Amino acid sequence: MESHPLQTSTVRDLTGGSIFRQLLTLALPLMAISFIQMAYNLVDIIWIGRLGSESVAAVGAVGMLMWMMNSVALISKVSAEISIGQSIGARRLDQASIYASHTTTIAIVLGVSFGLFFLLFPHPYISFYNLEQEIALEATGYMQIISLGIPIIFLILNFSGIYIGSGRSDIPFYFNATGLVTNIILDPLLIFGVGPLPAMGVKGAALATILSEGVVLFLFIRHLKRRNGLFGKFRFLIRPRRKYTLNILKLGLPVAAMNAYFAFINMNLARTASLYGGHLGLMSQTTGGQIEGITWNTSTGFSTALGSFVAQNFAARKMGRANRAFRYTLTMMGALGIVVTLAFVLYGEGIFSLFVPEKEAYMAGGEYLLIIGVSQIFMMLEITTQGMFNGLGRTTPPAIISIVFNTLRIPIAMILGTHMGVTGVWWAISITSIFKGIILFTWYLILQKNLSHQ
Repeated sequence: MESHPLQTSTVRDLTGGSIFRQLLTLALPLMAISFIQMAYNLVDIIWIGRLGSESVAAVGAVGMLMWMMNSVALISKVSAEISIGQSIGARRLDQASIYASHTTTIAIVLGVSFGLFFLLFPHPYISFYNLEQEIALEATGYMQIISLGIPIIFLILNFSGIYIGSGRSDIPFYFNATGLVTNIILDPLLIFGVGPLPAMGVKGAALATILSEGVVLFLFIRHLKRRNGLFGKFRFLIRPRRKYTLNILKLGLPVAAMNAYFAFINMNLARTASLYGGHLGLMSQTTGGQIEGITWNTSTGFSTALGSFVAQNFAARKMGRANRAFRYTLTMMGALGIVVTLAFVLYGEGIFSLFVPEKEAYMAGGEYLLIIGVSQIFMMLEITTQGMFNGLGRTTPPAIISIVFNTLRIPIAMILGTHMGVTGVWWAISITSIFKGIILFTWYLILQKNLSHQ
């Protein structure tokens, strides 16, 4: 088939030039996007924390569901990153455009389906946590509003994947930053009310999030529909073709399954924390998990950038560049992991008190950060190595490691919980994170050796 020249005004060729500079150019906007997404939740928690730890627990319970929805949305996002990145590396922009249309169609179908389901049936999910009646009612009201934004989330993540695969991670950064500023402005206005606006509590936080995400989606659509849009414009909704759909599912399903299952396991761990530690146990784990996003989102940003970089260079048969990029990324993530570990272990209570000022709450949260801080370097090792696997189109090994060890968290948490209380749940998370990082990295070293002999 005839190859198409690269349109350097809309996509970025990563197969030549400075590896370190290209990684940073890709990763810094992605890190910023991840921090922006984390900031959405932390801004909510800062304001909701002023309503009380019960309200924070209610929002945290629903936050677990939104984690699950973000994980399912990776079907279209990750497959867009990989398939479009590899198409560009092979000089096939026509194929990249077809993949963009297919991932967008899948995002629309999945987003609308899940959004309607949780809007109409919130009670089975909320009852899972065995919350006190008042907290459960608050969580249900929050969930019904936030469900309206699920289709928006699916499309935002999909469009981000399309731009990232094209080497243009700067565009999603600008749009998501605009959404964050909107959320920062709307949150206090809708939560506490001002002038004619009534105080809406946690429902106001949900509405602020949806309106902010709507702004981001509008910016994406407007940019894509420009005359000189990405790939010369592409159709958002099409009748899927078997060949492309199957490849998208092959690329995206292992990563989505891994993350969705991870979210499911954490829902169960949060429920276990609620059983052993009440609403403070649930609040500590859900809010602490958001604070932990400092390392999670940084490493995910670099991992995604590494995946796009490796996808193009692997297709261009330049594995030496790909491996050097992996070493650079590991060095940077290792250094950051050490810094965050020290911060969590030494200053956990002080960090937590910035978000929830109740003494009982920040003491419990500080204990969570101390325990989870032990495993931060290993978590970053796992996520960075996952990016390398994704770029090679081998998304299954990280999924296997994640599923096996995340499953083990439940029995380990139950065993340790009966002897140690709620801290046993947190040690179960930390210990399994250490094993995941070591084993996945070892698996890649074996794969690298095999590739070098081919």
